[in-house]
Amino acid sequence: MTGVRGAPAAPSAPSASSSPSSPDTASVLRLAQPPARRFVPGLLLGILASGSAVALLATSAWLITRAAEQPPILFLSFAVVGVRAFALGRAFFRYVERLVTHDAAFRSLAVLRTGIFRRLIPVAPDGLGGTRRGDLLTRLVSDVDELQDLPLRVVQPLATSLLVSVLSVVGVAIILPGAGLTLAIALVVAGVVGTLVHGGLTAKADRSIAPLRAELTQLVLDFVGRLDVLTAFGVVAQREDAIAAADARLRSAQLRQSLGAGVVGAAVSLLSGAAILGALAMGAPVFGAGDITGPALALVVLVPIAVFESFGTVPLAVGAWRRVRVSARRIAEAVPTAIPAEIPVAPTAPLAVPAGPVTLELDRVSARWPGAAAPALRNVTLTLAPGDCLLVTGESGAGKTTLAHVLVRFLDHEGGYTIGGVDARDLDPDAVRTVVGLCEQSPHLFDDSIRQNLLFARDTATDDELLAALASVGLDEWVAERGGLDSPVGERGSLVSGGQAQRIALARALLAEFPILVLDEPTANVDVDRADALMADLLRGAASAHRAVVVISHTAIDSDLVTATLRLA
Repeated sequence: MTGVRGAPAAPSAPSASSSPSSPDTASVLRLAQPPARRFVPGLLLGILASGSAVALLATSAWLITRAAEQPPILFLSFAVVGVRAFALGRAFFRYVERLVTHDAAFRSLAVLRTGIFRRLIPVAPDGLGGTRRGDLLTRLVSDVDELQDLPLRVVQPLATSLLVSVLSVVGVAIILPGAGLTLAIALVVAGVVGTLVHGGLTAKADRSIAPLRAELTQLVLDFVGRLDVLTAFGVVAQREDAIAAADARLRSAQLRQSLGAGVVGAAVSLLSGAAILGALAMGAPVFGAGDITGPALALVVLVPIAVFESFGTVPLAVGAWRRVRVSARRIAEAVPTAIPAEIPVAPTAPLAVPAGPVTLELDRVSARWPGAAAPALRNVTLTLAPGDCLLVTGESGAGKTTLAHVLVRFLDHEGGYTIGGVDARDLDPDAVRTVVGLCEQSPHLFDDSIRQNLLFARDTATDDELLAALASVGLDEWVAERGGLDSPVGERGSLVSGGQAQRIALARALLAEFPILVLDEPTANVDVDRADALMADLLRGAASAHRAVVVISHTAIDSDLVTATLRLA
């Protein structure tokens, strides 16, 4: 195995996030809106439910007024049947409409979430270097959930309310044209005034709620995840104040949003009353002249109550549209429409990964992080054969972590990189990661038992195989003392030390049987007094005549544990 000193490199951390193409908000909205075959049945049911509500009030008004005239019961029987039918229909159609529309919306969200993850996977993790964990979590959970309002609180209410309102105006106009015109004018004024008032009061809040929610989530995650560090430096109170301030800003925006909804509701109610008074003013002279009957007058006067109950959702739907559009834009911005050039992509016809022990070769390899102006790794040449153990050293920023990410194809490269004689660019990046494994500086442990954290690498492994892997990294006695494989490790390994987390991660890597294993700063989270012992245990556990090991460390390691050293400058 040979290695040459790399040229001076830029810092290995990304200096900027990837630069995606312009966000495709429209495509996110299209995915959030259910297809017609699923949405139209719910829309029709909503129209029937709202129509039944209007018809119920109209029929009830006519029936009560007509019954006061004490006609023969047969003259009322059809109205009695109508009241019963519309009462049952309103409840039935509304219930079924809720089932159908929510089923369609949730199915669309499932498709949308799947699409988001499919677009995130090719660019993760290095293509998301500039995205904060709390903000990304909010985009993938809260913002996606917000998109269900597109079919449920935007499209459905607008279509239903407008159609039912038009039909109601036509129906009232047939009985009394003046009352129909009054109702139409009141509805138009309610729509315009309600939309303007709601927009003036809540437009800023509607656009700010999603970012404010993301800010609060990020602060809470940082606080909970780094509570020990914050406590050690005595800044817990400052972070609590920051969380309280972020919560106050979010609460203020939500209260303003609720205020807007309340004011709009009051305005719509006032205009509903105005429509009733207008219908009464139009109908009273006509009734006095004997041109319409008392039941007909009661019908045209009371119908606006039911119409405005349905129409009151129109201004709120406009506000919901603002929130939906903000969430769609945030989701589009979180998922690049194009993979950055620094992130490798699978070839159209990938070659098969070489089987068995393989030799890895780099020939003047350079690499950069997405969005970075200068390469973080320059002109590295090395050969790694089965049984080798290569130590990679260098100052912070020399490109050590960049090299690890190049080896596992998280980052693309310039120069030559072959695995078993096959160019890495001709292999699927996922397939490369079945050959080259990476134990990161801060390995991720799932909030589950030790057993489940190990089975993640090989789900067919027996308990004896799991215990053997733990014994190879010096954890057999520790696991026995904790109660066995079912002992929990806590969220992100909070119940184990940094060194124990590194050992569990290495045992997991050994179970996966990677022909090439990369250990990135395996003693970074361990006390200095125990670092040498941990490194010796890790390398002895990883050593194999059929496996090559790359150890990345900024500290010195016993030369007896490695076969060669590569220093990056």
